[in-house]
This record gives sequence, structure tokens and C-alpha cells, in this order.
Amino acid sequence: MLPDPQRFLAVAGRRIARAEGAAQAVRELYRVTVPDLADGMFVYLGDHPPDGSEPERLELDGVPAELGGAMGGSPPRSTPVAPDGALAALLRCGRARGRGPDDVDEALRELLGTAPRLPQGNRVLLAPLRAPDAVVGVAVFLRRPDREDFVDDDIALADALSAQTALGVREDALAAAPPAAPKAPDEDRLRYVGAATRRIARGFDTDEIVLGLCRAAVPTYSDAALVYLRDPLPVGDERPNGPAVLRLRRTDRLKGPGAELVWPVETVDDEQDDLDASDWSEVVPGGALAEVLRGVRPVFADTPPTRDALGELVGADSALNDWVGSHAILAPLRGRRRVTGAVVFLRRPERPAFEPADLLVAAQLATHTALGVDKAVLYSREAFIADRLQRAMLPQTLPRPTGVRLASRYLPAAETARVGGDWYDAIPLPGSRVALVVGDVMGHSMTSAAVMGQLRTTALTLAGLDLPPQEVLHHLDEQAQRLGTDRMATCLYIVYDPVSHRITVANAGHPPPILLHPGGKAEVLTVPPGAPIGVGGIDFEAVELDAPTGATLLLYTDGLVESRLRDVWTGIEQLREKLAATAQLTGPDRPPPLEALCDEVLDMLGPGDRDDDIALLAARFDGIAPSDVAYWTLEPEAGAPGRARRLTRQALAGWGLEDLSDTAELLVSEIVTNAVRHASRPISLRLLRTDVLRCEVGDDVPQLPRLRQAKATDEHGRGLYLVHRLARRWGTTRLGTGKIVWFELGGPGG
Repeated sequence: MLPDPQRFLAVAGRRIARAEGAAQAVRELYRVTVPDLADGMFVYLGDHPPDGSEPERLELDGVPAELGGAMGGSPPRSTPVAPDGALAALLRCGRARGRGPDDVDEALRELLGTAPRLPQGNRVLLAPLRAPDAVVGVAVFLRRPDREDFVDDDIALADALSAQTALGVREDALAAAPPAAPKAPDEDRLRYVGAATRRIARGFDTDEIVLGLCRAAVPTYSDAALVYLRDPLPVGDERPNGPAVLRLRRTDRLKGPGAELVWPVETVDDEQDDLDASDWSEVVPGGALAEVLRGVRPVFADTPPTRDALGELVGADSALNDWVGSHAILAPLRGRRRVTGAVVFLRRPERPAFEPADLLVAAQLATHTALGVDKAVLYSREAFIADRLQRAMLPQTLPRPTGVRLASRYLPAAETARVGGDWYDAIPLPGSRVALVVGDVMGHSMTSAAVMGQLRTTALTLAGLDLPPQEVLHHLDEQAQRLGTDRMATCLYIVYDPVSHRITVANAGHPPPILLHPGGKAEVLTVPPGAPIGVGGIDFEAVELDAPTGATLLLYTDGLVESRLRDVWTGIEQLREKLAATAQLTGPDRPPPLEALCDEVLDMLGPGDRDDDIALLAARFDGIAPSDVAYWTLEPEAGAPGRARRLTRQALAGWGLEDLSDTAELLVSEIVTNAVRHASRPISLRLLRTDVLRCEVGDDVPQLPRLRQAKATDEHGRGLYLVHRLARRWGTTRLGTGKIVWFELGGPGG
């Protein structure tokens, strides 16, 4: 049994569905099946009459040479299907069957004879290729004798893949069938127009809409179709600049006998749809093509002006100019505000010509296509703008705080819902701490992206006030209600202290984080669930947990763990197992590289797992050892700067950083002197040794000092100037009880 049947079916089914024609559908079935589901397979296709009746004979569609050798002989090339035989009964049943029952063994004998050697046990599957209206063949799946038998899940997969292949084979058979003359009653035309427009409307982007038009028109309505669109396509109320240029977007034609009557013999190829037409055409103002496009309505190419218009479009030297009159229709594609292109419908000379009523059909097809193109262009532009807006609101780079390494990933959703409100952030806090934030605004739209930006900005502001995590969520909840939107959001706010090696976690309805311990154990942290932001009236809770050195914390949005194929808790458990398995690759003594770990996490996604945005933030806790921290409290008195210099000198000597002592003493003395001048409570001095030396001075004065240029006669005002010139980096942070002024020395550029 496959480890993840649902993901396998989603990937394999999509590959088969993309196949063009019966031959490619069968090839894709083989490629997705071997070796994951079976060790070998081959397909018999029937003569599949157009009326959907059962096939009278099955023809082998090729078998790999190595498979034939392993079976002790190749299967027969052709097999008759007796109407009352076991093989016919199995085809009518329409379900995949494993070897064992007498009727299945008898069907195998009828299909293959006695020459091939088949594996024993339930290692052979017979799967009819059954389309909704006909059986088009049968597939045989084989496993080696040393491999386990097919189980029920394997049989269900073979059944689903065979049905998907049958659809491709059947569609190809219908397309190759000679079309009936279009002399149908009006109700048949209406029925056709309804089905055709529904097919066009199913298109999501421009290419799908144009493809829907071609597939709906050929071969039922015409033998060929050429679709030209403006390049570039205008968006909304934009007025195109420069001359109007129509570019050939897609062609489709009838394949099979008689095709050479329209297309030169040397161009007839089952693998390409190109017609003998120009790739682009400029619409000259006042020209024949411009007049036809301005007229909006489809026209026959039966007058000199319309023939000239067709020649301008497909090229004066095109062989298509020889089939004019009522066998060619030129239909403008007019959207809501302007003509966006043109489509040409062609019929072979031996087929009945288009009738006047067919112009109405062409008008319907062209109108629905043009409106669909308008819709696709507008949606594409909106999605592009929203996507750029959303990415602009996300952090462009992550900070490099002391004691923690960070990595992130962001993936937009699938094309059908690509704009969302997921965000992440890492915000440096006073005391070398860092806030880790991940959130998700519910919904997919420009509004979701805008709300996300507002909430992220609010979170950044609240973090700057150094509020406790639960207070940050409380204020975010109030802000969401003030915005007056019905968009709720989930959020996880975590503060990591590298000195205490602890994290403080507050949650607002978000999936819990996962902690990968240094030994390789992955743990889903137990945190208060909370209610989403925007509900109102909720008291958020915070919990404090250990953050061991070398551990990795993973924050994510629900798009990573929840999809149509699995619920959120199943996805969280799969994510936990993925993290644990990845940690085993590097061993218990060495955690996996952070960037590679993020990539491995995203590899668990399958084709059906991209219904939502995905934001991912990983934090590797390096921490700061107690031996690398020095802390003192100084009274705000005249002797405090001198004592601060002595303490700094002693600490740096103990750390072997005497070369930084003079600069550190000078800058600490300047900052402490300024604090003594204004503070009324004890002053804190803390030194941290990491890859740089960080000095922090805290006092109870909330006003932040500003760098200014002191005059020659000023007695004060040069302290921060010295800090600015001599320190590697420096800054100030306001606290709820005052502020911290810090600077760094040493390291690169120190």
C-alpha cells in the first residue's frame, strides 16, 4: 500500500487529465503507475464506436520489452471480446478486480491466452477503462512475486486512474469522429450553444477560456478555429496606447481523414495544432479588418471587404484565404468596453457551408469568450496587485537578534485563491529578547491583505511598547473591532529571552507551535487556545515554557497543515513526524540546518494542499550562557559612572576582551552619566558576550535621548555622538517603566 494514497491520486490524476489525446493519456497512466503502484502495466484499447456500444475487439497499446520478457512472452496484439464471455462481463462491470475469483482468471485467459506467465496471488489487477458513456479498453497492472499483494486501497487507486484515462481516450475518439452536418433544428442549436458557453465559462484564466472556445467549436461547429487577442490585453477602463496588434493565441483543427483539404499535407501532425496563419496582425485604422471589428457582428467571408479582412488577419500568403465564402466566419471578440480580439471559424469544402443561423451561434460563442477574457484579465490584475501588496507588507529581511537564528518561508495559495492574509514577523525587544509573530486573517481577497497589513503594523507598534504577549493580543483584538470589518484573524505571539532560555506564549485561536528538541524529539507545545482576534471580550492567557539551547521552534499558518484532503490535527501530527524524521538525518548531536529544515517542511505539501496561503517562521535557540552575562544595579549618584567603568573593566578582563575595554568604559560612562542626571530610581547595567559585546543601560526615564550636534560652547550633548561614532551599532528602546540605551562593540566592522 502506498504511504499517502490521497496525495498519489491527486498528483497522478492531474497528470493524466492534462494529457492531449488517447496515446498521451495511456503514456501518462504508465508513468504515474510504475513503479509506485505496480511494477508493470499494459493497456488494451477497444475500437470504441462513437455510439458508445461495447468494443468487439481489443488492441494492445504497446508493452515494455522488459515486461514481456519477465512474463515469459508478450501479450497477444489483438483479442476478440465475446459478448457472453467473462471478459465482456468484467468490462460491463466497470470495476477493477484482483486475481483470484474464477471469473477474473477466465477473463485474463480470454485477454492474454496461456502464453504469458502471470504472478501468483493477488498481484494482478484487471481494470476496465470505462468512460461515462462507453468502455474504451482495459488496463492490466502487475506486481513482482517478491512484492506484497494489491490491497483494497490499491485497487481503488487503479480504478480511479483507469477511469481518468478512459475520459481522455473517449474524448479523443469523439474529436476524431467525422462531424455531423450542422443542419440541426433550432432546439439542437440552442442545446449546443448552452453546452458550449458552459464549457467556455469554466475557464479560469485567458488560456483556459480560449481553449474552451476551441474545444467547444471543433469539430462540432467548425473544422478549425483560430483565436486572435490584442497584445497587450487592455485592463478595465485603460485606453490602449499605440496601434492595435492582434496576436494568434491558439489554433485548433480537426485531425484525421480529409484534413489536407484545409491544411497542407506537410503540416498535418497529431502533435501540433498550428494552422497556416500569421502569428500577428496590426489593425490599420480604416482598413478592412478594422471595419469588420468595428461592426462587432460575425460575418461570412463572402464579399471582397470581408475576404480582405480575413487576409489581413491570417496573412496575405496564407492558404486559408482559399476557403472563403460561407465556409469561413470572422467574428470579433467584443468585451464590455472594446474589441479585444477576433476568432475565425472554418469548414472544409465538402462539408455543408455555414447557414445564417450559424452566425448567431458564432456571435454567442464570441460574446461569451470576450466576456470571459475580460473577467480573466481583471482578476489577473487584481490578484497581481493584491499579491504584490501582500508581499510588500511582509518583512523583506529578518533581523539578526542575539541568541537566536531565524528563517522564514511564504507561499501564496493556488491560483483559485492566491490572495490571503497570512503574515509573520520577528521583532527585536529590549534586553536582547525577540518577539516571534505569525498570524492569519480569515478569507482570500484584497480586503484580507489590507487587514493583515493593519494588524501587522499594530503588532509592530505594540511590540515596541514591550507589552506582555497577552496584552499585545488584547490590543490587537480591540484594533480589529475598531476597523469595523467582519474579518477575524488568528495570531500567535511569542517572546524569547536568550538569557533565561524561556519563551512566553500567548495564542489567539492559532495552530500550536512545534518545538524540535536538540535530541530530535518533536513536540507540539500545549498552549492556551484562545479565541480569534476580532471576536471581542476575550481574556487572553500566556504560558511560560523552557526553550533549550539548540532547540528549534516552528510557527506556521493553517495552510501548511489543513487542506481538503486532511483535517488540521492530522496535518499537525504529520508535520511533527516530518520534523522528527528530518532531525534523524543529521543525528541527535547536530540539529538540521535551518534553511534546509524549512524546505523539508514545505516538501510535505501535495497538489491538494495549496488551498490557502502558507507562512512559516523557524527560530533556532542558541541562547546566551550565564557565564556570558554580567548584570549590576547602580544607584543614581555621582559615583555611578566610575563604578560602571570599573565593573565593565573587570568583566571584560574575565572574558578576555581587554582590547575592547577602553572603548566600552568610555561609552558606558557617557550613558550612565546621562542616566544619573535624570533618573530617580536605580540604574541597570548589563553586559552580554556573544559574537559581539552588547552593553545595555536602563533607567526609569521614558524620554528617549536624541543624537544632536553639540556646539563648541556646550558643556553637554556629546555622549551619544561618541556612541554613534565608536559603537558598531546602538539604539534606544522605551519600556513600560522607562527606557534602555544599548550599543554593540566588536564583531564584523566593530
